Amino acid sequence: MIATTGHDRVVRGVSVELLPDPPVVDLISAIRTADDVGLHTVFLVDEIYHRDAWLTLAAAAGVTTRVRLAAGVAHVTLRDPLLAAQQLATLDELTGGRAAAAFSVGNLAMLEQFGLDPADLHVAPRLREAHASMRSLLDTGRVDVEGRFHSYHGVFTAARPASSHVPLLLGAMGGPLTFRLAGEVADGVYAACSFSAEALEYLVANVHRGAERAGRDPRDLEICASLTSAVSEDGDSAKTAARVKAAFYLPSMPPKLVERHGVPFSEVQPICEAFARGDVREALRRTPDELADRFCIAGTPEQIVERLRADVLPSGLDHIALALIDRGSVLEWSGIDLPGLPPLDEQIRLIGSRIVPQLAGV
Repeated sequence: MIATTGHDRVVRGVSVELLPDPPVVDLISAIRTADDVGLHTVFLVDEIYHRDAWLTLAAAAGVTTRVRLAAGVAHVTLRDPLLAAQQLATLDELTGGRAAAAFSVGNLAMLEQFGLDPADLHVAPRLREAHASMRSLLDTGRVDVEGRFHSYHGVFTAARPASSHVPLLLGAMGGPLTFRLAGEVADGVYAACSFSAEALEYLVANVHRGAERAGRDPRDLEICASLTSAVSEDGDSAKTAARVKAAFYLPSMPPKLVERHGVPFSEVQPICEAFARGDVREALRRTPDELADRFCIAGTPEQIVERLRADVLPSGLDHIALALIDRGSVLEWSGIDLPGLPPLDEQIRLIGSRIVPQLAGV
């Protein structure tokens, strides 16, 4: 626990989210560093575009002792929810009770590539049903459900978690229905692409509304934001790296979420259209620095702390996940080489030594 927010919530800790793009040996090194410096959680993105998150987390289980390991987000559309729960239970056994998952329908652009129409997903009811089935398998080892999206009859598993309750956070972006659902049924929310005070307050208010509607205490829930970021002594390199990643995420953001950052959606529409054509360089060219900076929090450790204190902590969040990017990914995506951007494990050391202590007031 590191700080108190403006809503009198104690921050659980600082975490990182990693894209499993670098070689596995580098990912494991980064996760071990997160364990060494005492970060709360390492989230790995679970998408076809990267190395497999679950296998990497399993490999990391044996070389870590403290840090929580989580898929974030684990998609339960291409993968059956019970298979995700089985993997999570096994990971919890491997870690001795240090596993969690943020689950959601997954990257909508990815689902389209697999031939699914996002308009037919019925996201909130699908996630409500998935949560109930996953919770049953994790808690009891059995599931009997006749659902709208999945039906299970006498399903059972030998995969049993080490802990009595494995956390399931609901991954969400635009809300409000998914934010409210997280407050109503899940252990919390793992929210992407909310950086402004307005967007973060909207997120927290709707999670609270869902919790209160279900008779739950919002203070018992984990309210976590995944914040696009990069950390370096060379603040300009870190900001350039995060801007590249932010530009990639813009097309996935609902128009209303974009506008909660004080940006008319018409300003980002040409960027989205360029990405849709596969013209990444043109999309990046159309993303000015001042626009990208609204959708990331990056720079030196001190610059990041300043933004967190000004825009993030007052909202009532109690968990911060800095979603990092490495030099190789920036080069591959944009053609920009950034010698001033350190490897992931060094970025994580900066977070542990220079960001966490400042948030703790040390």
